Parts: sequence; C-alpha cells; structure tokens
Amino acid sequence: MITDVERNAVAPESKHGQQSAAKPVLARLKFRVGRRLGRLSATAVAGALLVGLSPLAAGAQPAAAVPNYSGDPTQYWNNVLLQTFRDARGMDAAPGKLTRAAAMVNAAIYNAESAYQYTHGTLKYQPYLDQPLKYARWPLHHRRDEEERVIDRTAYRIVSQLFPGDQAYIDAQFTARTGSDPNSFDILDRLVVDPVVRQINEARSGDGSDNSQVYSGDTTTPGAWRPTGGSCRQASDAVTPNWGVVKPFVLSSGSQFRPATLGAFASYADLLASPAYAAQRDEVRQLGAVNSTARTTDQTAAAWFWANDLDGTYKPVGQLLELTGIVARQGGLDKYQNTRLFAMVSLAMADTAIGIWDTKYDTPIKLWRPVSAIQATGGANSTWQPLSADRSGAPFTPCFPSWASGHSGFAGAWAGVMKRFFDSDNVSFTAHSEDPHTPMAYRSFTSFSQAGQEEALSRLWLGVHYRWDSTDGLALGDNVAGYLFANALLPICQSEPASADGPRPPKCRGRAAR
Repeated sequence: MITDVERNAVAPESKHGQQSAAKPVLARLKFRVGRRLGRLSATAVAGALLVGLSPLAAGAQPAAAVPNYSGDPTQYWNNVLLQTFRDARGMDAAPGKLTRAAAMVNAAIYNAESAYQYTHGTLKYQPYLDQPLKYARWPLHHRRDEEERVIDRTAYRIVSQLFPGDQAYIDAQFTARTGSDPNSFDILDRLVVDPVVRQINEARSGDGSDNSQVYSGDTTTPGAWRPTGGSCRQASDAVTPNWGVVKPFVLSSGSQFRPATLGAFASYADLLASPAYAAQRDEVRQLGAVNSTARTTDQTAAAWFWANDLDGTYKPVGQLLELTGIVARQGGLDKYQNTRLFAMVSLAMADTAIGIWDTKYDTPIKLWRPVSAIQATGGANSTWQPLSADRSGAPFTPCFPSWASGHSGFAGAWAGVMKRFFDSDNVSFTAHSEDPHTPMAYRSFTSFSQAGQEEALSRLWLGVHYRWDSTDGLALGDNVAGYLFANALLPICQSEPASADGPRPPKCRGRAAR
C-alpha cells in the first residue's frame, strides 16, 4: 500500500512533465513501501536532486510545528466561531445570520465526522441531508490523527467562507492547533472536505438569507412596531425583516410552529382594547423598568446575565453554544458525540430563528416594543425606559418587533435538544456570561428547562419583551427541537425479524447497510 506521503513525493514530477526522469524515484518508493518514513523522505529528496527539482517539490516535507490537539476539535472550532460572533457588526451580527453560520459549520463538521466513521469506524447516526460518504476509494494509509484532520480542515473551510473579515485570525487558529499552514496539501481535502463543504453550500444556496430588502411596513398605527431610538431610528433599520421566509434547515417552513396567541386579535385596535394586552403591558412596565422596585435583585442579575445583545459579546447564540460545550465536557462526550450534539443544537437554533422571525414580520400584527407601548400611555410613563442599556448606559431595545422573543426561542431550542440528547432534564451545570453589565459571570442550574425558562423571562425583566413573547418563543423553540429529534440525525436502526409474538421494534445497530 502506498501512503499519502509517497503519493505526494511522485506527484510533482508528473505534473511538471518529467515523468521519464521521475520513474526511478517511483520505483524506489514502491520498493521501500513499509519502511521507515524517514528513509522514504530521504529517497524522495535524493531523487529530486537527480532530476533537478527542489526537495519540497518532490514531496519532502519541511520541518513542521508539532500539532496541539488538546481538547475536542468540535469544541475548539466552536470557540473560534464565537470570536467571529464577537467581531460581527451591523446586519452581520443579526441573530438569524449567526444561527445560520453555526448550523452550517456544525452540520459540516458532523457530516465530515460521519464520513470518517463510515470509512474507519462505526456509523451510528444518519448524516445531515444525504447518504454517508465512504471516502477510501483506494488503499489509504489510516493515520492516527485522521479524525482530527477531517474535523479541523472542514471547520476551517466553512468558518473561513462565512467570516472572510476574520481570515487572519482563523488562519492563526488553524495553525495553532494543527501545526501546519491552512493551505498545505492534505489528501483529505479532496476525499472528504471538498464534497462535504460543497454539499452544505449547495443546500444553502438560494435560501433567501441574502435578501436585503428593507422593512417598509406600518410604523404609525398604535400597536404596530416602530423604531425605538439609538441606532434604531427609521423603519429601514429593522433587522432582517425577511428572515422568516429563509429556507429552513430541517423544518418544512418558518410558519410550521407559529404560535396562535396574537392571531386571536383581528386588528391592532382589537389587541390594544383587550384586558390581556393591558396586563402584559403593565407587567413589563413594573418589572422591566430601569428604576423598578418590583424586580428582585436576582431577577436583575438574571436579566443582565442572559442579555449578551451588544457588539463585542458572543451574542445569545454564542452563549448557548458555549454552554453546550460546558455540559458536553462535564458529560465526557467523545468526538463523534460532540459533533452530533453541536449539530443538533445549531440546527435547532437556526430553524427557531426562522420561526421566530416569521412571527415577528409575517403575521398580521407586528407588535411594538414595551418602551413604545408604555410611553404611549402618557403622563409619568412618557419617559419610561427599560433596564436594558448599551455600553454607555443609554437605553437599548433590539430593532425588530417584540412578538415573539428570539432569546426565548433559542433558549427553548437549546433546552429542548439538551434534555432529549441526554435523555434527562435533570442535569446540573454552571453557565457563563460575558455581557458587560452582568454582576455575576456564572450562574448554576439544576436542569436544562430551568436555564431555558430563566433566559426567556430575563427578557421581561430587562424590559424589552412582554411575557407572551417569552412564553411563545420558548414553546416554539422546544417544538423545533422535538421535530428535529424525530426527523434528523437519527440513530441508524434495522428492523428485527418478526417473532411468534409479532413484529419486534427496530433495534439500532452500529454500521449502516453498505
């Protein structure tokens, strides 16, 4: 069997049209198959000198830095991804765009790992989108670091294409982990990385995520969303108004789990005249005010802990990806399990973002934010401001309609995936925050649902959402997680033969049918 290095050593001669001169080199390489790699490289160098080529052109490898494969590769690249989230600005930092990026990165990593497992290991779960890729089409030396290389090189490619402005940083992170240049040759690029990246890109091509049409809806009728000040001054500032019609990753449409709450009101006037609306508005007026005396100290702490709205933070999507890693490390997941968990969390949040934005912009009522609703009541409320603030301390409200809450949707999707993945909700863990206002960097929880519910309610305490925004968002996210678990990345099962007692339930086996 000829190794990767042996192929590399003879390829340049053929490429440069010196095949006759290179034949002795090829003969010597084949003769020495199985001998020590050091002697093989020396032979390649000697042959190169005979035909007038440089040692590097003949395949001799320059001294490379030692790889630093400490820690899990999926976790490593998700940490790289979080830095790109911190660097993102403007529409590039929109929640939907970040969830789409996370889903593409982690779905690609998962599919690359699935190809590795199908080729060299045990394929236990269906890949995303397609049949598994078996890439060893000819005898291929299986190096001990191959699984690592498959993940590193796939993650690098996807993160690079999604965040070109961070290329220098991404390159440095690749080199720091692998000890090699990002542009260095690796046969796995052709066998695994290229087809996996192409598959993900083709699936997302034309998905509507690049629709830059600005919002031009009603911003004057009482109850209808309107700009809230700061960087949100005109209708065209509304963030990603078309995200609700982006092609989902797993769902059939963004409206698949649309909540019914505001659909009960025929018009804005009907909504504003209802006791339910008055109760929602008055609750956030009391609990979400910057100077609230009704909000407890712990509620204030929770409000800031889960915020992460501002530029320079890893945003709510990044906070939940970080928390996924915390729980995964605590649970001792292996490489394969990590790729599947991160893919499921990311896919669920991406489709939840589409579903949440469907409720925000594609339903008859585009609900105004609490600050608009409360100030409209006049009197002492005309100067009401939420607890939420930017880095300077000025009031801050995200620039899109209130119903339903994106944070809450992501929290529901995350908790929904985690409790199903670990087959238990009652898992204790400690979460982290990097919001600049948070009085505590860490908070501990005894279940996934507890954390999800607190994140959802934190938006009420922060003064930027009504309770029904949080409740409906949380439920939508959990519905997406449930649908994902029933329809994607499923265990590979094979029906057992029927017995005298009737059909037997499917039994999940290791490797898929060939």
